[in-house]
Amino acid sequence: MKKILFFIPLLFALCCKQKTSSNNKGDNLNALAEKYVRLGLTIGQYDPDFVDAYYGPDSLKPITPIQAVFPKDSLLASVNSLLSEFKELAATAINDTVKARAGWISSQLTAFERRIKIFSGEYSSFDEESKELYGATAPVNSEKHFQSLVSQLDSVLPGKGNIPERFQKLANRFIIPKDKLDTVFKTAIAECRKRTKAHYALPEQESFSLEYVNNKPWSGYNWYKGNYKSVIQINTDIQIFIDRAIDVGSHESYPGHHVYNMLLEKNLYHDKGWVEISLYPLFSPQSLIAEGSANYGIEVAFPGQEKTKFAKEILLPLAGSDTTGIDLYFKALSIKDQLNYARNEVGRGLLNKTMTEKEALRWLMDYGLLNGETAVKSISFIRKNRSYVINYNYGKDLVKRYIELHDGKEPTPARRWELFGWLLSNEVRPLDLFNNK
Repeated sequence: MKKILFFIPLLFALCCKQKTSSNNKGDNLNALAEKYVRLGLTIGQYDPDFVDAYYGPDSLKPITPIQAVFPKDSLLASVNSLLSEFKELAATAINDTVKARAGWISSQLTAFERRIKIFSGEYSSFDEESKELYGATAPVNSEKHFQSLVSQLDSVLPGKGNIPERFQKLANRFIIPKDKLDTVFKTAIAECRKRTKAHYALPEQESFSLEYVNNKPWSGYNWYKGNYKSVIQINTDIQIFIDRAIDVGSHESYPGHHVYNMLLEKNLYHDKGWVEISLYPLFSPQSLIAEGSANYGIEVAFPGQEKTKFAKEILLPLAGSDTTGIDLYFKALSIKDQLNYARNEVGRGLLNKTMTEKEALRWLMDYGLLNGETAVKSISFIRKNRSYVINYNYGKDLVKRYIELHDGKEPTPARRWELFGWLLSNEVRPLDLFNNK
């Protein structure tokens, strides 16, 4: 009995020591997370595209004046020092949450290092870059692969002859007139919002504003402002087809970027106090999750034939367009979706200097089925954002694989929304998408 009584205080002391150690790890993580945010915001002082969103405290914003010369070496030293601390924390933490947060921030910091080098003109190959920035390397596809996919359209498209031209001829029936863009987009986004709210409780004060812009390398963009507010911009430089009203509207708003940023802000920043999530560095693994989920979210919101039905019954009449051929058009689009990987090969070729710009245009038009102006815009995007293109297609496929195979069987619509909501509300690394349980 005396031995038992002797061990009780000893066990209590050990438990208290372990709990204190765990708490210290958490406190240390929070302090390091603030350093991570400060460092990211400092990089953003020099690289204007680096910080996509920030809604954290003003106290973490840099107060040191910008140096005349980009301080590459000192920034890299800061990244490496902080990365070492996070890796040690991830390796020694007992608490799973601390370990996961430290691992997530570590992968973000790896991207910081690569982006600093890119901004200072130090480049690597397309695949090496995408691995360090986005935590993934997209598969390589041959020209023969894309030729095979394009040939599948021969029996789908009306007419004979050149397949890309026949696709464009069909698609041109469904261009939204510019004076109808606002009505069509607002209607599409309203439907996306209604479908999303049927499954997720969104903050009451959430809202967005819609703007139409020009001279941008992208078709649409969500500028998240914090406090559950977004500015969504639609680029009107190029012709916008009816399917893009649904795709871009959903991708940028519900259940895409707007919802993704809102759920992270509410669930992690406000509810848990995880300050690292208040900074969204564009060139980081977070973007593979953000873009991949935004593209897959279109299928979540409009499963099966529902996108075709919504376009035919609601959007095309609003646009004043004939619905003849719309079913055929969406059937062709399902094949074209697989052709989006042609952009990766163009990016790989341009960045690795194995493809000329003339060849890149041919690939985008022949295999991406883009019209001339959209192909030029796509090259402009790649020149500016480089290997970022893998986040749209490969990111989408990774997210889809994670959700569709998560339970070992095809999920019900409700389960799909549930898994998707978890993905939007947590710090998820690309590596996590391969680890279905």
